[in-house]
Amino acid sequence: MARKHARSGLCRFLPASAMLLGVALLPPVGLLPVRAQDPWKVHDKVFGEPKDPQPDTMKKAEDVSGIACATISGFPRVCLMADDGSQGAQVIIVRDGELQAGPFIRLVYDVYGDKLLELDAEGVAYADGAFYVTGSHGRPRHESDSEKEAKNHAKAAATRRIFRIRIPDGAVDPRTGNLTGSPEIRPSIELARLIQGQSELTAAFDRELESNGLTIEGIAVRDGQLYVGMRGPVIPNAPINDPLKNGNAAVLVVPVASVFDGQRGNASVKLVNLGHDTRDQTRGIRDMTTYEGGFLILAGPVNDPPKGEPIPKGDYSIYRWDGSSRSATWLADLGDYPNEVKPEALLPLDRSGSTVRALLFFDGPPEGAPTPITFDLR
Repeated sequence: MARKHARSGLCRFLPASAMLLGVALLPPVGLLPVRAQDPWKVHDKVFGEPKDPQPDTMKKAEDVSGIACATISGFPRVCLMADDGSQGAQVIIVRDGELQAGPFIRLVYDVYGDKLLELDAEGVAYADGAFYVTGSHGRPRHESDSEKEAKNHAKAAATRRIFRIRIPDGAVDPRTGNLTGSPEIRPSIELARLIQGQSELTAAFDRELESNGLTIEGIAVRDGQLYVGMRGPVIPNAPINDPLKNGNAAVLVVPVASVFDGQRGNASVKLVNLGHDTRDQTRGIRDMTTYEGGFLILAGPVNDPPKGEPIPKGDYSIYRWDGSSRSATWLADLGDYPNEVKPEALLPLDRSGSTVRALLFFDGPPEGAPTPITFDLR
């Protein structure tokens, strides 16, 4: 679930351009470093947490958590972006050097008392004419106080949904992002049932993240299969091992038609080794996207550093994964960042030879501070 915290952010420490240049680091021999430029300008407002149940009261986004686009090359691109504190997703036009915020597409209407409950959207994908947006399916802490427990139960229910969103062809103005046709929105609660049916994941469902509970943070679609990347749980290499010391990230693979169309199909869990963070803890998946027949994975800590501590380089890394093997190819480390400024979403833009250019979005600074980086494939 989204964590509420004081917004120190990039701009409260140094100018965003100066701080984000901290992405550069010394590589192993023979590899080039990640290279970052100034964040791209965002026109108009990317929406985040709603202030109250009234419409049009959403704050500026500070928890950007996912983005996917309808095309993989060229500009402009029609995309959907999610902030995990909001109740939906937003149309974004990505141009080379800037982003244009478009209309917000509300997906949930859950309320507890007089407070709107967030979808806690953590993953966005696009395939075959449709966008996909998933809630984290996570769980706040269990509480002995009955009122707090009831509220946390409502929060968990609000996030345990995934949505397929079809926007009619030509219905998005590529200049403004404005819609001229209504999206077709199909919700599903089937993913929660499929998760609970997997032996590797059952015990982690409805358990808080701090106890290696289940939280989705990345999704991708390839060849009709939905790949669901978990921040937690990380799965031990052997039953006697501590998974946070010696484990693997988990990816649920299930047919899209099983989630949305009622068709029967086999689900499975793939394990992938994403190394360790700087505290020697097994890393989970913080975002994933299809890329050239495989996937790019943004790996990061299951549990964030203690509040107030900066994010050291090497906590987050980019990997390339083929979608089936337990090993993934390390591409680059990311860092350093001020406290509570965390890489959350990766959008590939283009490629020149072996060098990939991508946009990196952050949880913490306003509107995700979309920052172009380049790194090299192996």
